[in-house]
Amino acid sequence: MIRASALTVLSLLLLGAATTKADAGVIDWFASLSGPNESPPNISLGTGFAHIHFDNVTNLMRVQVNFSGLTGLTTASHIHCCTTLPGTGTAGVATTTPTFTGFPLGVSSGIYDHIFDMTLASSYNPAFITANGGTAASAAAVLFAGMLAGRTYLNVHSTFKTGGEIRGFLEVPEPASLGLLGFGLAAFGFLRRKRKPAEA
Repeated sequence: MIRASALTVLSLLLLGAATTKADAGVIDWFASLSGPNESPPNISLGTGFAHIHFDNVTNLMRVQVNFSGLTGLTTASHIHCCTTLPGTGTAGVATTTPTFTGFPLGVSSGIYDHIFDMTLASSYNPAFITANGGTAASAAAVLFAGMLAGRTYLNVHSTFKTGGEIRGFLEVPEPASLGLLGFGLAAFGFLRRKRKPAEA
């Protein structure tokens, strides 16, 4: 087994080779949200776009969602993780419940922009933490591995479809394979360093 410190060093080397100083340790995911992308698909004409920005130096994740034309009124929005296969299936809620902090509710169109500290348990669904190692650090490792593998999605729930009216799988534009590998390894390294004794 490779020790966490060795993983961290390897991660930093890979990141250095794959990124510039301006974007070292930063990765962005994007998703186009629609009813046909839901599981099961639905006839909603609503659309949306999500942008997830993560910085593994500050350990902050910025979630931006823009949506419009929903058939129902919003009741929640989350990131779900992790599906069995990339780009398909369903999974439990990984992020805050009952919805993203401050997400606009009771509307058919809206804009959302919030920054989460991913070292805090409050950034996750408690059930996701329990099912994935029992700490914020272990939950983060699972979530980010799922994001890197294409096994996470963001959706918007509504009164029309309580299980989700529009959704999209989070994807990273190419080329990014070397940067993704480095980022994934770095995520595991920084989360182990950030673990607090109280979380043990």
